Amino acid sequence: MTQMEHRLARARRWRGVRTVTRAEVRTPILQAVKASVAVAAAWALADTWLQLQQPFLAPWAALLTVHATVFRSVKGGAQIVVASFLGILLSFAAVQVIGYGTLALALSVLVGLAVSNVRGLRTEGVTVATTALFVLTAGYAQNETILMHRFADTLLGVGVGLVVNILILPPLDHGLAERQRDLVTTRLGRLLLRMADEMSHSAREEQAEAWVQETREIDRDLDRAEELLRFSAESHRWNPRRRVSRRVADVEAGEVELVRLEDAVARARSIARIVGEAVATSAEWDPRFREPWLALLHEAGVRATDWDPSLDELSNRVGELTDQLSGVELPGRFWPVYGALLQSLDVIIMVVDEVIGDGEVVPESLGGRDRDRRTGESSDSSDGEG
Repeated sequence: MTQMEHRLARARRWRGVRTVTRAEVRTPILQAVKASVAVAAAWALADTWLQLQQPFLAPWAALLTVHATVFRSVKGGAQIVVASFLGILLSFAAVQVIGYGTLALALSVLVGLAVSNVRGLRTEGVTVATTALFVLTAGYAQNETILMHRFADTLLGVGVGLVVNILILPPLDHGLAERQRDLVTTRLGRLLLRMADEMSHSAREEQAEAWVQETREIDRDLDRAEELLRFSAESHRWNPRRRVSRRVADVEAGEVELVRLEDAVARARSIARIVGEAVATSAEWDPRFREPWLALLHEAGVRATDWDPSLDELSNRVGELTDQLSGVELPGRFWPVYGALLQSLDVIIMVVDEVIGDGEVVPESLGGRDRDRRTGESSDSSDGEG
């Protein structure tokens, strides 16, 4: 890479950091503002337009409906409507059977919380008990007209929450899953570097165990990437911004890359365990294998850490080493070990090559986001508000 290319990459990286920072700070603030707008609008409409008596459920339902994604708002809003209706019905039935009092309140809350175990209402199940609690403590459970007002409150609040969340910059993913995936790739590269360095100085058994533990931590980073990718897919559903945004993640491609990265991390763990067993048994590797293989492992780590796109050539060198060793008379009992190490390293190189791609900015037409593939940071500063 020339000096000019280094400067351009550094500029893109810092611009991407600023963009992501603004997005991660702006998104929760924007959601809080939208929730406040929805609450105020729901109260004003219920009190002024519909002139409902004490419409406290309207702003409450609006607040609960403004979720992190449009899909969750729609799903959660529907659940709130059903749960509120059941809560109102439950409070009315409790007063009719038992009458006002502590027993009716306790029974309503008990049944309402039990409903939270019903499939389809689990995320909003406590709303049944909460609605019954509101109605009973306000003394409205015997007034059918006011009970209908409470249900109208809920419908209005949910409707306002949906409209606000859909029309005012509905939440859209801003590359969190991709950056988490890039973090995993870089962390894997650093582990390969560490393994190569410590093996070149006669690795100890505890070092091999530390490598295995590091792969488990990388697996946890992968789990986080999968969660973010699911959120990314959810943020696309029923979101009008998806059609106009210049940067929408390719969820299907991301799923494939994460599965491949899981394989690469598993291969790194396999290498660590093979080395640990060799150390434990004091097995000496043939230098004709050990030296070139360690050099390849180190170079793979460097390229994965630095996002160097020239991994094709490195994979070819693994194949050349395999061909060279196949014509050398090495101890037969070591060939399964050497073969496993060569195959694992080759898989890691291929996976990292797939993730890094060609080392250039991903074009928008491919569903990617403008970013420096070497650093994994976004360079799009116009659409980062989540």
